Amino acid sequence: MNKGKRITGTARDKLATELKKEYEGGASIRALAESRGRSYGFVHRILTEGGVTLRGRGGTSRPQSGM
Repeated sequence: MNKGKRITGTARDKLATELKKEYEGGASIRALAESRGRSYGFVHRILTEGGVTLRGRGGTSRPQSGM
C-alpha cells in the first residue's frame, strides 16, 4: 500500500474490515498505522467510520499518594 495514496471503494471497505478485526483482537492504532504505512489519524478515522468502539488510553494506573 503506497503511503498517501487515496483508498476508496471496495479497497477501503476491505481495509476497514481488516483493521477492525485486528484492532478488536488487541492491536493498537499506532501498530496498525505503522504496519500499513498510514497515519494514526487515517487508521483512527477508518475505525470510527466503521463503528468500532475505541478503547480508552492504556497504561498502568498511578497509585494514589497519601493512603
